Amino acid sequence: MPTEITRLFDFTYYQLEKHNLKKALVTKVNGEWVATSTKEFIDKANAISRGLLKLGVKPGDKIGVISSTNRTEWNILDVGVLQIGAVNIPIYPTISKEDYEYIFNHAEITHCFISDAGLLEKVDAVKANVPTLNSVYSFDVIEGCKNWTEVLELGSDTENQSEVEKLKSAVKPSDLATIIYTSGTTGKPKGVMLSHHNIVSNVLDSFPRLPLMAGKTNALSFLPVCHVFERMLHYLYQYSGTSIYFAESIEKMGENLREVKPHFMSVVPRLLEKVYDGIIAKGSQLKGIKKMLFFWAVDLGLKYEPYGKNGWWYEKKLAIANKLIFSKWREALGGNLATMVSGSAALQPRLARVFSAAKMYVMEGYGLTETSPVATVNMYKDNYFKIGTVGKPIRNVELKIAEDGEILVKGPNIMQGYYKDSEKTQSVMTGDYFHTGDKGEIDAEGFLKITGRKKEIFKTSGGKYIAPALLENEMKQSRFIEQILVIGEGQKMPAAIIQPNFKFLRDWAKIHHENVPESNEELIANPHVIERFQKEIDKGNRNFGKWETIKRFELTPDVWGVDNGLLTPTMKPKREQIIAKYKHLYDKIYEK
Repeated sequence: MPTEITRLFDFTYYQLEKHNLKKALVTKVNGEWVATSTKEFIDKANAISRGLLKLGVKPGDKIGVISSTNRTEWNILDVGVLQIGAVNIPIYPTISKEDYEYIFNHAEITHCFISDAGLLEKVDAVKANVPTLNSVYSFDVIEGCKNWTEVLELGSDTENQSEVEKLKSAVKPSDLATIIYTSGTTGKPKGVMLSHHNIVSNVLDSFPRLPLMAGKTNALSFLPVCHVFERMLHYLYQYSGTSIYFAESIEKMGENLREVKPHFMSVVPRLLEKVYDGIIAKGSQLKGIKKMLFFWAVDLGLKYEPYGKNGWWYEKKLAIANKLIFSKWREALGGNLATMVSGSAALQPRLARVFSAAKMYVMEGYGLTETSPVATVNMYKDNYFKIGTVGKPIRNVELKIAEDGEILVKGPNIMQGYYKDSEKTQSVMTGDYFHTGDKGEIDAEGFLKITGRKKEIFKTSGGKYIAPALLENEMKQSRFIEQILVIGEGQKMPAAIIQPNFKFLRDWAKIHHENVPESNEELIANPHVIERFQKEIDKGNRNFGKWETIKRFELTPDVWGVDNGLLTPTMKPKREQIIAKYKHLYDKIYEK
């Protein structure tokens, strides 16, 4: 009898029955890609389950999992934890020690698995303040730390496999599978409770939107698996018989793409922006006819509309651009990459256009951790693709727009609630509808367009509403601007705090000035640099009404990162933290 998929670990057993891959999970170890078959995946997951039971882990116990990179061990551990009724608590590796301590205590974590020495240092710094924590295991071999292979060895004897089977059959679809602590742009992390059914339904309802072919598709996994978007995709890959290769790091992304030659991957807009900027930088170094052809192709790509809407003459020119220019782009990204699915932040339409013109279609979707996560997503076939939108709702998910423009979502993917916070849970629910906090519009064809974040839309002292996300997205098209935060709540005008793209800025400065200072502070104080940024702001302001344009700006000398707490793990600026850090710039702008 075939496996019925109602719990998350059922996907792995389903893969064994239907696809039985030789390369289910593939991680690079000491320079070599090491594959784990579906059978080995299940055997090791069962050994983990048996080992955890011998350690005294019981159904409902909370197991912390923290990894700096996506890797095979994470997925094995996930199945091993879930099939005995325990709860997987994935934690972002880059959050502060204070947040670690808060999450460990709030979730009452009993055992923790970490990937490397850097994370062990963070956990060691707080474990004395976590009374529930019994032991810490690492994936890497670290002196003085127990290794995860000890749990595998503990479970190597199959004598208690019958107990695993008994607990496995007792896990219900409605049982809590995971608590995901959202590292939002404000406040303490919230623990989002997701059941097996929440995520299983989301996988099965999203599956028809993605062009995955069993046994013939490789996916490159790069986004943090502690984020529900990438994690849900891992289950979807298992279901569809897709081999999962784990990228080593953002620095090695280009190398990994060329080695793995993936057909599919998930991206966040910031990653696509970096790839695009890199391609444009290389094109700028070309000379003569080659350079002219390169930018002719780019300009053509930036006008792209799907389904041949630009007419036969455009399509003919696009075919030439693909042969001469875009084929090289595809080759640089492995040669097989046909689809990317983008989430977590607004995607600039120009990126969707130019990559889709190059036959690497970018399908933008929308959702939150609380919606497990997918609510809507674009799809190329059946006219389900519209640039500038986040697509149509997936199967079994309903959307409606509240009177104030807020997007409300209903479906089997809506979370069970916030852990230990029923008041907060009630505040985001109206009946079965979840309040997303985002504003949007649904067009006549049923496509959803995001117009801003409800909490971030602010009013100037003149009573005008400003949607900072729209301005920020426009300004980030500039190669000079790495990150930008639009400010001005309660003030007389909108303004911006900007982190320059220092590499591009230095290259520009070398061309235009003889002396390029070593320090970022001196560089951003250069009047020519400030003047150049003003031109970029003026250009970005063109598409906005006079009241909402950026009137003043200040540049920051440091790079905003996840490590220094200025960006979320999905590379979105943390509004409150940035304003607090650069209060002196804020005060300077508003002459306080």
